[in-house]
Amino acid sequence: MTDAPSDIQSLIDLMARLPGLGPRSARRAVLHLIKKRSQQMRPLGQALMTVAETARECLTCGNIGEGDSCAICRDERRATGEICVVEDVADLWAMERAGVFKGRYHVLGGTLSALDDMGPDELRIPRLEVRIGDEDVREVILALGATVDGQTTAHYIADRLEGRDGLSVTSLAQGVPVGGELDYLDDGTIGAALRARKAF
Repeated sequence: MTDAPSDIQSLIDLMARLPGLGPRSARRAVLHLIKKRSQQMRPLGQALMTVAETARECLTCGNIGEGDSCAICRDERRATGEICVVEDVADLWAMERAGVFKGRYHVLGGTLSALDDMGPDELRIPRLEVRIGDEDVREVILALGATVDGQTTAHYIADRLEGRDGLSVTSLAQGVPVGGELDYLDDGTIGAALRARKAF
């Protein structure tokens, strides 16, 4: 038996399904929103309704925008011949926050994973291959996670693109993060950093 009215419990149950929120965190968030009804709950509800109506997946790269083509794909200055391949939109947004990449992106929508039934057909790999030909791409940067699934996907894509004239396939360097101390790093990170060493 629950101690919350059914409509509130329904909201708690919905919130608990969000990434990073469990039942307790969802309950706290809902109680906070109820207390701040006019300042936070109503604007949040309106924003959710607006985004539900306007958010669209870019047909070219898979980013989220407000039309069939996102702002990055529409920006001709981003037509640099470089495509950065990422797992999901959150990774694209992280790259954009860094502000160092000026090309275009391709969101796969996941990584190869037998456990999650994610094979090549479930990812946007065929679309990537079409874009490489259509957009005169010279470099594909594989910015996938340093996980088993991420690296498996990167190797699969690299194998699919091998032998294309004028195309280089690169990956992000892996190793010691800026401000990192060796004593706090795991063995895999230290090993990757050592293998990726460069002249000082």
